[in-house]
This record gives sequence, structure tokens and C-alpha cells, in this order.
Amino acid sequence: MRAAAMGLLCLTISAGAAFAADDAPAKPAVPNIYLDLRTIYATIPAGTLGLGFGNTSLSAAFQALAARRGASLPNGLPAAKSIAVDLPLTVDVSDRVSLYGGVSGSTTDIGGGWSAFDITSWNIGVQADLYQQNGGKIPTITLQSTLTQSVPNEQGMTNSLNNILEFDYALDEDETRGWLAGVQYTHTDIASQLASIRPNTILYAGGYYQWPSNWKFTGRLGMQSFGGAQLAGRTLAASFTQPILRLDLDRMDDNDNRLFGITAQIAWMPKPSYQVTLRTPLYAIRN
Repeated sequence: MRAAAMGLLCLTISAGAAFAADDAPAKPAVPNIYLDLRTIYATIPAGTLGLGFGNTSLSAAFQALAARRGASLPNGLPAAKSIAVDLPLTVDVSDRVSLYGGVSGSTTDIGGGWSAFDITSWNIGVQADLYQQNGGKIPTITLQSTLTQSVPNEQGMTNSLNNILEFDYALDEDETRGWLAGVQYTHTDIASQLASIRPNTILYAGGYYQWPSNWKFTGRLGMQSFGGAQLAGRTLAASFTQPILRLDLDRMDDNDNRLFGITAQIAWMPKPSYQVTLRTPLYAIRN
């Protein structure tokens, strides 16, 4: 994963440099700087991991849990509940590039009560518009890459590289309604010769609508395909290909900065997994 980390760093540097000249006239004097606080509650069926749209903190927590406790769970992974908090410090370098990095903590309940809340991972990432529609016929193309490492640094720790490529076709000049399509691909390495986690891929389509009051609704429906996880030659989490649904309701300001958001997700694994996320950004600087 060192190569992946270097690649992500190069993408971050090159994205910022490539778009700097284009954005110079419209770039604010000081970029947006905020803590993109996300609070996540999830239920995970027995025999699977914390998978879905972009939930890298849950993935890291459950993958590390599976690796550390798998040998002592002869009947496989039990059903679980989790509360996670993501704290990425985010800098909107321009209207095309955002950089972020921070830590995530979580507490889990696998049937014996809630564990102590601990820091379970750190992450760094970049989100960049590779192309902007700006009233044309070609949709906006956005790439988001996030590198997540579970903590503590011990046997069974995981490194995950999550890439999302999304196409956004706006139907009006103000970009208040449009269609979405994309793919998310997550590759995970685990620090154990006895364990392995295969990639997770989501193909999806959807759309969005923003009212004059600046409330914005977004829906995504897709198929999630997970290759499974093994430990010491036995199946820790079975492979599956099942539907996934995500619904977002966000309160934006006049400059399209998010003020509040709530996300509901249902992923079949093949039994349904439910996840609710509250986004409450804490702005140091907001333009």
C-alpha cells in the first residue's frame, strides 16, 4: 500500500497544480476550511463486513475486527451494530479540488454490549473534478480517492484504497437537477499471511433535485459485488452480488456549501444492512 499512498499523494499534488491556473480568477482569497463531521450508525448482518458507499471508517473497523477475532469465532462473524464518527479536516482548494485527512473512531456491539469508543482508523484523500460540464453536453467527471489505514498498527491491520469515479449530467444551467452514474472500487490489503479480503465494487445510477430553498435530494441505486474474505483457509465473509440504495437529503447555502446532511443506506449482503449518517460540517472559513 506504500505505492498506493504515493500514488494518492501524486494525484493530490498534480490535481491541485493542474487546476490552479484555470481556477485562479474565480478562486476565493481564502479556501473553505472545515471539519466535515460525520456520525454513522450501522447494522451489519452476520457473516459479512461493513461495506457500502464510501464508508471507509466502518470497513476498516470491521475488517480489523474480523482479522483479530476471526480465529476465536468458529461460527463466523456475528451480527453487529456500530456507531462511528469521522473527523476529516477538509480544505476546498478551489471549486474543483478538495483535500482532506483525519481520523475515525467507533464503538461496536456484537452481542455482548458496546465496546469502548476508540480511534479505529486514519485517512487522507482528494476529490477533484477532472472535467466540468458548465452548460455543455459532456457531464462533469469527478474522481475521489481515499486511503484508509486501521489502527492500532498490529497483526491484522488493514489498508484500504477507495476510488469513486462519478459522472454528473446537469439538466439546467444552475445545476439544480440532473442525472448521476458512477463506479466505486475498494481494494484492501491486510497485514496477515493467513487472511485476505477481496475487492468490493459498486456500479450505480441516480439523480438529484435542489429546491429554491436550497434543500437538495439525491438518490443512488446500484449493484454491489464483494469477493469475500478468508481466514486460515475458511470463509470469514461470503462473496455476494446484491442491490444497494442510498438516499441523501442536504441543506445547502447559496454558494452550494453543505450546512447539514442526512444519508440513509440499505445494502443487501444478502441480508439487509442499514446505515444512517448525519453530516454536520463545522466551518472555520466558509465562502
